[in-house]
Amino acid sequence: MTRVPSPRWLRRPHDDPTPRFAYGADYNPEQWPREVWPEDIRLMREAGVNIVSLAIFSWARIQPAPDTWDFGWLDEIMDLLHEGGIAVDLATATASPPPWLTTLHPEILPVTASGETVWPGARQHWRPTSPVFRTHALRLVEKMAERYGNHPALTAWHISNELGCHNIYDYSDDAARAFRTWLSDRYGSVETLNHAWGTAFWSQRYTEWDQILPPRLAASHPNPTQQLDFKRFSSDALKDYLRAERDLLYRLTPDTPVTTNFMVMGETKGMHYADWAREVDFVSNDHYTLPGPQRLDELSFSANLTGSIAGGHPWFLMEHSTSAVNWQPVNLAKREHDLSRDSLLHVAHGADAVCFFQWRQSAAGAEKYHSAMVPHAGEDSEVFRSVAALGALLGELSEVVGSTGRPARAAVLFDWESWWASEQDSHPTSLLRYRQEALDWYSAFLALGVRADVVHTGASLDGYDLVVAPVLHVVPRDLAKELTGYVEGGGHLVTTYFSGVVDENDHAWLGGYPGALRELLGIRVEEFGPLLDGRDVALDNGATGTLWTDRITVTDDAVEVLASYRTGDQAGRPAITRRPVGAGSAAYVSTRLGAEGIRGVLDRLLAGAGVTSELPGAARGRVELVVRGDGDTTYWFLVNRTDEPVELTGVTGTLLGGTAGSERRGTDGPDPAGPLVLGPRGVAVVRR
Repeated sequence: MTRVPSPRWLRRPHDDPTPRFAYGADYNPEQWPREVWPEDIRLMREAGVNIVSLAIFSWARIQPAPDTWDFGWLDEIMDLLHEGGIAVDLATATASPPPWLTTLHPEILPVTASGETVWPGARQHWRPTSPVFRTHALRLVEKMAERYGNHPALTAWHISNELGCHNIYDYSDDAARAFRTWLSDRYGSVETLNHAWGTAFWSQRYTEWDQILPPRLAASHPNPTQQLDFKRFSSDALKDYLRAERDLLYRLTPDTPVTTNFMVMGETKGMHYADWAREVDFVSNDHYTLPGPQRLDELSFSANLTGSIAGGHPWFLMEHSTSAVNWQPVNLAKREHDLSRDSLLHVAHGADAVCFFQWRQSAAGAEKYHSAMVPHAGEDSEVFRSVAALGALLGELSEVVGSTGRPARAAVLFDWESWWASEQDSHPTSLLRYRQEALDWYSAFLALGVRADVVHTGASLDGYDLVVAPVLHVVPRDLAKELTGYVEGGGHLVTTYFSGVVDENDHAWLGGYPGALRELLGIRVEEFGPLLDGRDVALDNGATGTLWTDRITVTDDAVEVLASYRTGDQAGRPAITRRPVGAGSAAYVSTRLGAEGIRGVLDRLLAGAGVTSELPGAARGRVELVVRGDGDTTYWFLVNRTDEPVELTGVTGTLLGGTAGSERRGTDGPDPAGPLVLGPRGVAVVRR
């Protein structure tokens, strides 16, 4: 795909050229009687809403039977929204097949690894590789495009919804056939596949493509490379489906941009979004926070990574919540100011659209206790007042629209294939969590007040003085060369336990660990030393390690031992090392330190790389700084991570806007050079 990400979704209809933040929600008018619709438009205008995503789960309403179509209600609401000055991100409505389709064609239903059918009754009950499903879905897409392609409210196409959320892994016969085709394209011959999969082990050698299956329930552990390839295939199968809808829309409505909502959040890992990003005109993301001490850190991490996936272009926050969700074990309401702080932290990391699920809280169905812009309590509620206040604030910040993230000097490197492979079975420990390790390093950067980008493998490392690559387990030869060149060019690399261990085929690099990175790091590990759950070891720098240790032997006299094990089986051995390489260095951390334990190590490594915080000393750890820019102008987003007011001195510039309690102070009124106060959980945006 060569199309350039389009800014058209930033505008309201009626050819209004004014840049502004897109602000809105998923809108499901089919859940409500028609007399509610004009009231919805009135409240949307009051809240500053200028865009909605429409028809996401409307297939059964639009096509109630195989040859019956009902567009009247959708025509009416499209016209009402346009008259109200509200743009429409129109869904293709293919996310959830209607009951008549699964009754006529049960062969479209997914199958689990143990052979169970995933039945209708929820959503996303379809096989990504089903030709029958694709025929019916594309027929619906064609009808939608022909009917609404020239509608003045249409600003973008929304393909399906959260592709892969519930159907990423399908083990059906359709999937088996598609998997074989994918493998044939990847390897060319069965013999090449046999080598890649190491089928000499356990008498798994194949002689015909038809002998190969997805990694269904087996008597023992399925072949690890087969598992890894099935993860690759499953992501690609959904990507191929995405392309099918997209290409049809391009043919019928070539001037309308196309997107689909990613889910860069938590443990959602089946879809390789950095690979998918090139298939859409602009990146969209759904994000929901999880309670706990790293709640805000994880939000920032995910938004930061989404910006990297978007390639520096502005992106669309398609869904997040105004307050509680419905799908966690305990669904906590957001506290005062959380709604605005959460939203603006996404904006800080590049979102030029802020949308929620959903507009009006459902009265029935599985998500009736999921919060919305208009809650069950109605417009006379704290949630709706907060929604309207955020809409007004986004209006004040409109000059930020279209600006891009200003790179930090440090980065956390994120790799989907290492995430997939490092957590497979038959490993030294089943307790390793790739994303948690990456998040812990990011939390340490936040605690030190140092900006760090989250970049995916494949992105350029140019300009970064320090790069942390946690659990970089899969390291093909080319990536090893790239990282070596980065260090030899003066960069400072930090990696951790279980890194560099295997190549792209999940074959161990021979000669000792950390495999492909062994010479760069100047160390050698003969055997891993994982720790039992609940066990820990002490380091001589005061930190405590869990999960993992390594029997490190230093192989280069230039290597510095930054910390050693004081207790445990590795007592007296190096725990953290650093090898100087010209003006650069390569460091290794052989145990899980947790966010707090990482902080002291990272502080020392940052000093060695010459990277410092841009924040005043007293604000470090209490305030997150994110920077966007346009030409010579930069916008500092200052986010209070605490429940108390924070005063910053020395942060000059014009205060564009902020949440309640965030203001400039001076002796005779606001002073551009005076102290800047952030209210509890507050945000301020400063033009510099």
